[in-house]
Amino acid sequence: MSLLKIARMGHPVLRRTADPVADPTDPAVAQLIADMVETMLDASGVGLAAPQVHVSRRIIVFQVPAARRHHDEPVGPDGVMALINPVVEPLGDRVESGIEGCLSIPELRGVVPRWAAIRYSGIGADGAPVTCEAHGFHARVVQHEVDHLDGVLYLDRMLDLRLLAFESELQYLVDEAATLAALDAAEGTSP
Repeated sequence: MSLLKIARMGHPVLRRTADPVADPTDPAVAQLIADMVETMLDASGVGLAAPQVHVSRRIIVFQVPAARRHHDEPVGPDGVMALINPVVEPLGDRVESGIEGCLSIPELRGVVPRWAAIRYSGIGADGAPVTCEAHGFHARVVQHEVDHLDGVLYLDRMLDLRLLAFESELQYLVDEAATLAALDAAEGTSP
């Protein structure tokens, strides 16, 4: 395994629609997934899409710590999962605003609306079909990473760029995000 270079905002690979993976069982795909997981963990990230490591293919890896997932949400060992050619659909109309960051946009965080619950499907790292319902943080991470496959950054989803801040100023954003989350819950708005 090896660490991969992470593309930063401004690199054109982050704005392209990634190509589907033709053969999910190709050993090169397994190697890329292993390298992506190692890179994600080394960078202290919770998700990484192949375009973020300069590979325009529809592959994501993500980690959902046990404390941040619902009891019935399946994920791989240590909460790490890979998904090839993922498809996401919302479950209901409920939207939650939450703070997001991105390894391709270091040191910044923003408040982003996302579907509160989703169903995703695709192919797992073992080549088997995967279908899962995800809620809260798990749903947010998957939506964020799948956006990368379509050339979308979290900044594109933000409704108010005044809710973008440096990590060092995060407390101000946390307070504002809590207010927005309460409003979202009361109104049931959509992204």
